[in-house]
Amino acid sequence: MKQTYKKHFRIRLLWLLFLCLFLSACQPPSKSHSSSSFQTEQRSFDSYTDKLFIQEMQKNTINLHYTLARPEDFGIKSHKISLGNLSRKTAEASMASIENMNRTLLTFDRGALNSRQQLTLDILKDHCKKELSAASFYYYNEPLRPTTGIHSELPVLLAEYAFEDSCDVTDYLALLTCVEDYFEQICQFEQEKASAGLFMSDFAADAVIDACRKFSENPKENYLIDTFNARIDGVSDISEEKKSLYKRENLSFVENSLIPSYEKLADTLVSLKGSGKNDAGLCHLPQGKEYYEYLVGINTGSSKRIEQLQKETERQRGFDMAMLHKILASRPELASSGEPDISLKEPTAILEHLKTAMQTDFYPAANSSYELNYVHTSLEDTLAPAFYLTAPIDDISRNVIYLNKGSQYNGIQLFTTLAHEGFPGHLYQTTGSCQAGLSPIRALLGFPGYVEGWATYVEMLSYRYAGLDETLADMLMYNQSALLSLYASIDMGIHYDGWSYSDMTSFLNGYGITDSGAARSIYELIVEEPSHYLKYYIGYLEFLDLKDYAKETLGEAYSDRDFHQAIIRIGPAPFSILRQYLRTFYTSS
Repeated sequence: MKQTYKKHFRIRLLWLLFLCLFLSACQPPSKSHSSSSFQTEQRSFDSYTDKLFIQEMQKNTINLHYTLARPEDFGIKSHKISLGNLSRKTAEASMASIENMNRTLLTFDRGALNSRQQLTLDILKDHCKKELSAASFYYYNEPLRPTTGIHSELPVLLAEYAFEDSCDVTDYLALLTCVEDYFEQICQFEQEKASAGLFMSDFAADAVIDACRKFSENPKENYLIDTFNARIDGVSDISEEKKSLYKRENLSFVENSLIPSYEKLADTLVSLKGSGKNDAGLCHLPQGKEYYEYLVGINTGSSKRIEQLQKETERQRGFDMAMLHKILASRPELASSGEPDISLKEPTAILEHLKTAMQTDFYPAANSSYELNYVHTSLEDTLAPAFYLTAPIDDISRNVIYLNKGSQYNGIQLFTTLAHEGFPGHLYQTTGSCQAGLSPIRALLGFPGYVEGWATYVEMLSYRYAGLDETLADMLMYNQSALLSLYASIDMGIHYDGWSYSDMTSFLNGYGITDSGAARSIYELIVEEPSHYLKYYIGYLEFLDLKDYAKETLGEAYSDRDFHQAIIRIGPAPFSILRQYLRTFYTSS
């Protein structure tokens, strides 16, 4: 059972609640009863959401830099250099602000808004409802998930921080000075979690400690030094003397601030080991089952109860396995065919091929430019096999796909991974949705079920683009779908039903999977990252369900190409809202 999941690198990742302290500054719009009330209401709504967006951008430097290439075009002239705040006081203030936002949204006359604004309004209301339901889960949050935590993602964000001018350089250096305080807040938070009996398991702590130690090795050779030097050398409006100064400052900040922060974080976790009360699923914690239900809701975008998701997962797995048996009954030689060979070997060649091959099912990409990078060796053990770094909403040409050489992906596995991350996956979806004209405020909302579900859905389709025998391509697709369903069932079994390790191994044994080393690895990963696999698999199932709904309701007007285009034009959203708006955006696509 091979661990294979991809990751879309969403930039709002510094464990901040949405729109922290500043929503209260935006007042509800005044109602108009004149003959132009529709236009007045629409202008008021746009003004309100634009203010929210600008205020959020001014409060977090990472979000600002990665969301907007030209902040001045949005009226942002200045901003505070910050990585955010993790204090309990900030979280409580954030909840109060979300309550204020929710009340404000209710004051708008929905019927006076156009369809795009209604879509944004419904998404924001849904977001507020879900976040307000999580008010009591403060210490259940975990900023240090071993694979997706701040400690592993922050270095990549820093390494990819683009330098267009000297202001970008000074902002970056100022950010480095914030790391020490920010990591101190993380340490404090973990200590408070331990006091509340909610600290992570020892094996999760060990994974984070190992990652921090590895990143801290050989400070003078840390890759954030080389990447900084290379980027600043490419800035034309900075003198050589100034570049040398900036290089010395960066070296000093890396050695004297960043590296010590990682070392202190590791030391803090070492001191807290043994204080965790649970090394199994969330349901064993006092509010763990309720927290898991919340996580599943926000991570999958599905409104279905977990029991229903479990049944649908089992049903799809049964279908996939029946199709596999049918294929192998007619083509028994495929059972021993081994890893299929494909003619395309190089990542760039694969991406270029995918851009053309996908056009039987998808419209051409809104933007097809990209840069292909490789994860630094110091992060190979902690980052996913591949991920896509989101382009700014005002410059969708800045697309970066990372591959992790440590994963040793090649052949059909590399091909489908690049379909997942690139075309018609994350890159295609992100740039297409941006081109469709989404409200800027929507760039701040994360919908992992849509994002990862889409990428998983198109990954399944991509087996047909690889030039393989059609029956072999179908077999590989059904096999991958069935494999992902096992992870999904295990996730829900561990965190919702309370499966032990032996329960999980019994489940796997029923499918002929007996590798104890792989089983232990999967068990620990899923304990550490609750609902992580559901983003992929449940999101995928929701797209299959949405496709069936579209075929049923649209009849002869349905086509795969137009269905996919409608989904892109609606953009990331909960699946209930996607279903609600599908016909509106399909007929106008």
